[in-house]
Amino acid sequence: MIQVNNLDKCYGHQVLFEKAGFILNPGERVGLVGRNGHGKTTLFKIILGQDHADSGVINIPSGYKIGHLSQHLSFSENTVLKETCLSLQETEDGIDQTYKAEMILMGLGFSLEDFDTDPLDLSGGYQVRLNLAKVLVSDPNLLMLDEPTNYLDILSLRWLTQFLRNWKKELIIITHDREFMDGVTTHTMAIHRCNMRKEAGPTEKVYQQLLMEEEIHEKTRTNDDKKRKETEDFINRFRAKASKAAAVQSRVKALEKKGRLEKLADIRTLDFAFRSAPFTGKQLMQVNNLSFAFAKDSPPLIEGLNLTVGKRDRIAIIGKNGKGKTTLLNLLAKELALQEDTVVHHDQLKMAYFGQTNINRLNLDNTIEKEIMDEHPEGNRGVARKICGTMMFSGDNALKKISVLSGGEKSRVLLGKLLVCPSNMLMLDEPTNHLDMESNDSLVEAIDAFDGSVILVSHSEMMLHALATRLIVFDDGKVTLFEGTYKDFLKRVGWKSENEAAAPKINKNEIRTKSVNKKQLRRERALLLQQKTKKAAAQ
Repeated sequence: MIQVNNLDKCYGHQVLFEKAGFILNPGERVGLVGRNGHGKTTLFKIILGQDHADSGVINIPSGYKIGHLSQHLSFSENTVLKETCLSLQETEDGIDQTYKAEMILMGLGFSLEDFDTDPLDLSGGYQVRLNLAKVLVSDPNLLMLDEPTNYLDILSLRWLTQFLRNWKKELIIITHDREFMDGVTTHTMAIHRCNMRKEAGPTEKVYQQLLMEEEIHEKTRTNDDKKRKETEDFINRFRAKASKAAAVQSRVKALEKKGRLEKLADIRTLDFAFRSAPFTGKQLMQVNNLSFAFAKDSPPLIEGLNLTVGKRDRIAIIGKNGKGKTTLLNLLAKELALQEDTVVHHDQLKMAYFGQTNINRLNLDNTIEKEIMDEHPEGNRGVARKICGTMMFSGDNALKKISVLSGGEKSRVLLGKLLVCPSNMLMLDEPTNHLDMESNDSLVEAIDAFDGSVILVSHSEMMLHALATRLIVFDDGKVTLFEGTYKDFLKRVGWKSENEAAAPKINKNEIRTKSVNKKQLRRERALLLQQKTKKAAAQ
């Protein structure tokens, strides 16, 4: 159990917490929600001792072990498996626990070949996954995860969902993915107006309660102000009449005793709509037998893909990381050159493209206002200022330079640039990565309402369920077009690795006694671990 009481924390004039507190009971898995900048990560740092509160008390039991997903990358072993095993807890009976590390690594998308890779040779995303594997295998009393899904693909995210559902100890998690959070937590805690509110149940329950309480507050404040004005009018009217002196004095004292409810400050919410450009044809894009490899002697990432994109399509590109999803999006957008004219754009196509590398194209010396003005055909400052306000850069904030912005703020600038010019096709590569939960909801609503076609890369199953009606699937070493929703895909086809994990059981003793080479033995052991993971997830 952890108890936090009367927590205060300020940064200059910005108040994050004011007399805030909560209790984390044994076995509770808590989703921590709140707008970006309202103190979620700061609370994590205070609990971990990496930051300090201005006042307040945090009671943590003696010997209580806290594990957290660190963004600091530091490795001491020369293989991924050895590095992960450093975090294994020692057992009294001395039984080898390596299988736990192997199971978690595989669940997070590491292959058997990756086990012997030097951690320093991994990509940045996989190094973060390795840190996640280390904290999961350490089996702490409290697991604290800040945006663990950012570097996970859809299959690893599905595995992590099942793992955390079976977590028997305490958990506090921050994530912008509402469906993922609701799928693994027992409670939701909102940081709202400098305080903390924890309730059993999903995020929607807490948000509805907060909204209802604020509506009651506003109605009460309005009624109180009306009654106060009536009392003040009475006092002013009869103040000079001796016969009314007692009544006037009574009302004066009543006003002095009665506190006055303050009007709640507005909390800015990302709220916008994409502008659609007219299109009179039937097909925005035609893809004919598209194949692509980065080198002549390397296996193709994409082979023989055929696709027709209509003017109201909602197409999602899904699959593991590193299989070619972003490459395909770049090919469709003609960001990458093709030797043959296999991607044909209609003459009326007007594309708005949000790519993972587009942040690097922002001019760091520009202000936000100037960056958006440069995108406008007429350089209209009034339009640019309006877009800045829509993307939560109101007033002087629009004059901030791009160089001082966070990753999330730069993403909002990119979205703002997409709003300047009308388009009839949105090309979006992981647009939700740096947005908070409320902004994600607004983005999904804006995409759904867009009067044009959408092609997006996303690992968010919430987004896929809400939007996708057609899928381009990278799985089992190939890319295929699936006509149907994501729910249809899971029901009718499913992911190969999950289907294999559900295959008939393999006898453990047979695996141990087989006289096979080391690589074959590890493959069979890996399949066994997948089956164990699937069984645990189903329980």
